[in-house]
Amino acid sequence: MSEITRGRVRESTRAEEILAVGLRDEKRRRTRRHIAEVATRLFLERGFAQVTIAEVARTAEVSVNSVYTYFPSKEDLVFYPEEVSAERMVQMVRDRPAGQSATDAVLDTLRRELRDGDRMVGLTRGFGRFLEMVRAEPTLAARLDAIERSMVDALAATLAAETGAPPHDPTARLVASQLGWVQEQLFREIGELSRADLPPAAVAESALALLDRVESLLGPRVLAFATR
Repeated sequence: MSEITRGRVRESTRAEEILAVGLRDEKRRRTRRHIAEVATRLFLERGFAQVTIAEVARTAEVSVNSVYTYFPSKEDLVFYPEEVSAERMVQMVRDRPAGQSATDAVLDTLRRELRDGDRMVGLTRGFGRFLEMVRAEPTLAARLDAIERSMVDALAATLAAETGAPPHDPTARLVASQLGWVQEQLFREIGELSRADLPPAAVAESALALLDRVESLLGPRVLAFATR
């Protein structure tokens, strides 16, 4: 076999390995999402505390060990990493183009998600019931509060680093807290409208109007903060 042929064989083998890894990763993502969706349905039907991991596994047609492989705790079935991340607002800010402020980046991203009907902003049937369940269950409410605090902490650190804020300057944290409040109010509105059984498109329209109102209430320093 010539060196050229051996090189082509190696390239072909490597391509097959990459494809296999990609397929395995996609299968894991599908399995993780399937388990989470089954668990959420059971939690909404019967209550979080009344559903066991064994029941989730049986309904999802996987083993209990498989559930724990993807979700180390029962609460992780509700707040799974693909949809809940402390870096959510940080990513919105990091991806902004030149000339855009951090606040505009967050508002623009939320508006785009609403117009796209993105599940990341709760534009799914039953989101209101889901949010109600989370707030009613102490362990889930505590986890949600912790996630929200982590988002603000991560965003505050990013804004402080970008603006070169001196130590102990609270400005970045205060701006991050206001943006966290914006997101909190948005989800509260979406949850209430969803509980009223409005279709996602109508929920999105009302949520967009709320964002316009919120933006009009933010001060000029917040709106222009950390312009790139």
